[in-house]
Amino acid sequence: MAIVTVRVDEETRRRMKRKRGTNWNATLGEAIAAKLKVEEEGMNLARGVVLNEALRRKAKKGWNSVEVIRYWRERRYGKPVR
Repeated sequence: MAIVTVRVDEETRRRMKRKRGTNWNATLGEAIAAKLKVEEEGMNLARGVVLNEALRRKAKKGWNSVEVIRYWRERRYGKPVR
């Protein structure tokens, strides 16, 4: 295990002392781990957006997305009742 030193103001330290039985090492470790997880997920999301933009391309001339969507929906769910 590594040792990390944390500085808090006097008021926070007094409040921490009043909460006897609290494992502040574990509490701070969990808070740090949670913060890292949030930031890493944010980086993964940003990386995904950049990748998506890099792969994006214009549709061919004459492309009709409505027809494609309708084709695949009919193929999956069957012909619509009209």
